Amino acid sequence: MSNNERQSMKVDIVCVGFGPATAGFLSEISKNLTYDDGSVKLSSRAMPGMPLQIICYERSDDIGFGVSGVVSKAHSIRQSYPDLNGSEIPLTIDVKKEKLVYLLDPHGASSRSAGLKITDKILKLGKWLPWYKKEALELPVIPSFLQKHDGLIFSMGQFSQWAASRILGSGMVQLWPGMPVDKALFFENKMIGVQMVDQGTDKKGEPADGYMPGMQIEADLTVLGDGPVGNISRQLDEKFGLPDDHQQKDWAVGMKMVIELPAHTNLKAGTVFHTFGYPEPEIFGFLYVHPENIVSVGIFVPSWYENPVRTAYRYLQQYIKHPYFRDDIKGGKLKSWGAKSIQESGKRGEPHLAGNGWARIGEGSASTNILTNSGVDEAWETGVLLAQAVEKLAAANQPFTQENLEKTYVNMRRKSHIEEEAEQARHSRDGFHRGFIRGLIGMGLTGLSKGKLNVKTEPKSTHQILKQPEDYFKGRISKERIAELKQQAFSKGLALNDLLMQELGWPEIEYDGQLFMSHQDALLVGGKVQAPNGYRDHVVFLHPHLCKECDNKICIEMCSGQAITPGEDGVPNFDNDRCIHCGACMWNCVKPVESKVDKINIDFQAGAGGLHSAEN
Repeated sequence: MSNNERQSMKVDIVCVGFGPATAGFLSEISKNLTYDDGSVKLSSRAMPGMPLQIICYERSDDIGFGVSGVVSKAHSIRQSYPDLNGSEIPLTIDVKKEKLVYLLDPHGASSRSAGLKITDKILKLGKWLPWYKKEALELPVIPSFLQKHDGLIFSMGQFSQWAASRILGSGMVQLWPGMPVDKALFFENKMIGVQMVDQGTDKKGEPADGYMPGMQIEADLTVLGDGPVGNISRQLDEKFGLPDDHQQKDWAVGMKMVIELPAHTNLKAGTVFHTFGYPEPEIFGFLYVHPENIVSVGIFVPSWYENPVRTAYRYLQQYIKHPYFRDDIKGGKLKSWGAKSIQESGKRGEPHLAGNGWARIGEGSASTNILTNSGVDEAWETGVLLAQAVEKLAAANQPFTQENLEKTYVNMRRKSHIEEEAEQARHSRDGFHRGFIRGLIGMGLTGLSKGKLNVKTEPKSTHQILKQPEDYFKGRISKERIAELKQQAFSKGLALNDLLMQELGWPEIEYDGQLFMSHQDALLVGGKVQAPNGYRDHVVFLHPHLCKECDNKICIEMCSGQAITPGEDGVPNFDNDRCIHCGACMWNCVKPVESKVDKINIDFQAGAGGLHSAEN
């Protein structure tokens, strides 16, 4: 269908994606569109005589799509809402206590270096020490850069709903969930809006019964808050590239559960646990205790470790069974779960922040602080800064050109604490590309010296790092046995992860139907919204022959929702109804296209459905 046959609508500002960054933007600008007497303060060009016409489209079927718990200092959020009372937002509480815990391996199944195994044995000799508890070491001091004192523990979903209600209550903004955005629209070198996804299509995107072409939304400014795997942001990266010497090779998938604790638990509301060392040394974890006997618990599986076993779900189950947490969680009930990709390249992964007719905010603009592991408040702050820039330009009747946005928005970011802290954290994760111990040393040096000292190295993409099972588990599992396990996984249509973990001695997960259940059953527990009919598949394997050649299909192993499964001809199958839009497949593909090192064989497009849970 040609563009002139599509319906169109003109607004002043269109926002793509609703998360903390867009919430910050809309919260700030909605307060300043009119004067106290209701007269227009910032005039619309799309609808003369009215205030700026602003509309926001969110892919997920509900505004409360966020993935469970967050701990944040919330400085910027509190500046936007000085009267913020955590008690008015469900599952929100002040941080009252923090612990940094090194978890030992109680089973001997994890992949630890010889040096780390020796270290663990030495630590276990200190069971008489007051900070040794249940196969774990509670560090007596938490580095200042990790501390979240005076902060808030809250649910991302509940917070998003609260912020959205405030924004919609102003009557100044339209907010539309369940509306994926397909394409960025350009006239010459200026972005003039976006095009929505076609509805009523078959799996390949061809018109079918009830076909309705996606509407074109024309706007003077497009605000991109679509996150690190956002479809529109990645289109801009394809068109404009990244700034010189910038790259986005460091990723992690964060998988989280929301659990209703048993009555006998000793976990106190307001407590924050930061952990490392288990289930694999490279996997960091957390547990946040909310009010009402609810906890958010999760792990981060990074791109920079060589282990081909990358099952976040099975690792998360092992994590909550660790002796340190087990007794307090045993008997609990899974309320919801979810996963998302996290861009961990930090400042060196920052894309272009603004152009003619567009600006980026939030995690997709590299606002996350990779040293302090914080991103929600930082994302909110970028949205507020852009809103202030828009107000200034609109009041002066100046167009949203790249030059004007750089003089206002980008310049404000460069002078903000976000920029200063991001620069300090620039190389904080580099050391992990040279091993777990060096990674910890690198983070410590960066944090204590405020970025002056680092363990620097050049990051690599997943396909450059990842080892084949035969190589990684050499000496632990024979090549012959691995070949048998691969054949077994293929014949049963299973991922290889579980078979390898079983072979390595990881304990079986005993399902109780309440807290421990199969990955498939977890999809049916709070957290999954079935993708509506009439949309194309949004995960596409570009070159089937590359999939057939691939002997290490990490896209299957890493898939958070088991939406990607083995296919008979070697090309994986994809199921829209299982995809939770975490985007892990996108950065775990190990088949680059031709000579383009960072262009892989999976195209992660705009799609509907995804996560939805009141607790998330």
